Amino acid sequence: MTVRRIMGIETEYGISVPGDPTANPMVLSGRVVTAYATQVGMRAARAGWDYEDEAPLRDARGFDMARGVADPSQLTDEEDPTLANVVLTNGARLYVDHAHPEYSSPEVTSPRDAIAWDRAGEAIMREAVRLLAVPGTPGVNLYKNNTDGKGASYGTHENYLMSRSTPFAEIVRHLIPFFVARQVMCGSGRVGIGVESSRPGFQLAQRSDFFEVEVGLETTLKRPLINTRDEPHAVADRYRRLHVILGDANHCDVTNLLKLGTTSLVLGMIEDSAVGADLTVDKPVEALHRISHDPTLRTTVEVAGRRTMTGVQLLWSYYELVDSWLQQKYAGELDEDTAEVMQRWEQVLTKLERDPMEADREVDWVTKLKTMESYRARDGLDWSDHRLRAIDIQWSDVRTDKGLFNRLLAGGRVEQLVDDTLVKDAVGNPPRDTRAYFRGTCLARFPREVAAASWDSVIFDVQSQPSLQRVPMLEPERGTEAHVGPLLERAGSADELLRLLADGTTAAG
Repeated sequence: MTVRRIMGIETEYGISVPGDPTANPMVLSGRVVTAYATQVGMRAARAGWDYEDEAPLRDARGFDMARGVADPSQLTDEEDPTLANVVLTNGARLYVDHAHPEYSSPEVTSPRDAIAWDRAGEAIMREAVRLLAVPGTPGVNLYKNNTDGKGASYGTHENYLMSRSTPFAEIVRHLIPFFVARQVMCGSGRVGIGVESSRPGFQLAQRSDFFEVEVGLETTLKRPLINTRDEPHAVADRYRRLHVILGDANHCDVTNLLKLGTTSLVLGMIEDSAVGADLTVDKPVEALHRISHDPTLRTTVEVAGRRTMTGVQLLWSYYELVDSWLQQKYAGELDEDTAEVMQRWEQVLTKLERDPMEADREVDWVTKLKTMESYRARDGLDWSDHRLRAIDIQWSDVRTDKGLFNRLLAGGRVEQLVDDTLVKDAVGNPPRDTRAYFRGTCLARFPREVAAASWDSVIFDVQSQPSLQRVPMLEPERGTEAHVGPLLERAGSADELLRLLADGTTAAG
């Protein structure tokens, strides 16, 4: 296993109406989804979501939570007819999740592709904002962040497909210390300390203060470092989907590359039973908070009950373990994606260890802190000044002329790994090397005949059939361009596509 695996990013966007703090976010989010869907010729909820294989209450520890005791926010398998939902031609899902518009990227196989389709989601949200900016109305603003700074948090979730044979207890044991430390290179930065920003200051990560327990099924209450939702959206006895709810919405390409890439490598090492060290952190939730609250990166935590380490030192330990594992497994012959992640990982840790401010073109929180310090120095602002909180929100505005990060990016002050041409292509087209290719291409070719879709199915409604026709796609690495591209080119209609599939010419999954 290398850095390459099936992965993806889901992001809930913050939403507001200028001058109207009482505006209904659910209604607004529906307008966002509907506006974009209409613009690209699709009708929200026409190509709806197939909930048949959803199991949000199945727990990786071996049981199902009873529906009667679940919080309503956990029942993501229940369709809400009042909310908008659309599957896009790039294989992504755009919908209303509670009170936020959410973009769930299609499945990809590398961190670089994850960056491209994540930024495609940002471009889609930007286009929705433009469409809703009707003269005479206040319009809608969207923010790629994770908190409103007043006590509310909304998620950016990562998904990694991994081997079902890996004991879940081993995943928990080896990932918790990594997640406690990962924020020193993957945090997005935040003004304010505490859930409600009650203490003035600046911290590394937007989400850290909102986590309360080590392991659990919830995502909006009692948030856990390790989420136990066991919903693979794939062959269940072969795959496990690790649903990571701890991360921030990142803007820097390098940060996003490291977030996806290093996590994938640590998972590979765990799958291979190759973690040869005990890096258990004492009181990990408290350690997560304390590390996040210290931009000097000098805070230490107790590791394995016998030594103390900073977050950077803890990440160096993981880097060295992964490097040793890769050397033993591949004798230094790494694929391009893995080599890039390892090189970037070493470079960023070296900078953070020497002087965190050296990573200001690569790491989100460092880039934001440097900008905040320039405002503080120029205007004599204390960390308790409300103007800094406003700047923090403006940082993540998706508009290119309003969002502070986007202005830095346009000015060449942040390192960009994926160019705008690739992102523009990813807005309308799916990845070619996963089942997202089949899903997205079917939506592009036969939008009127696709009644619904999900990560592991496409449901057709064709005149020649008396009932809906469901095409399963349980293998994420099938349904690719190489696999079904020629068949899709031959099919002149959805009817013909189904006949070709039934004839056994090929199968989507």
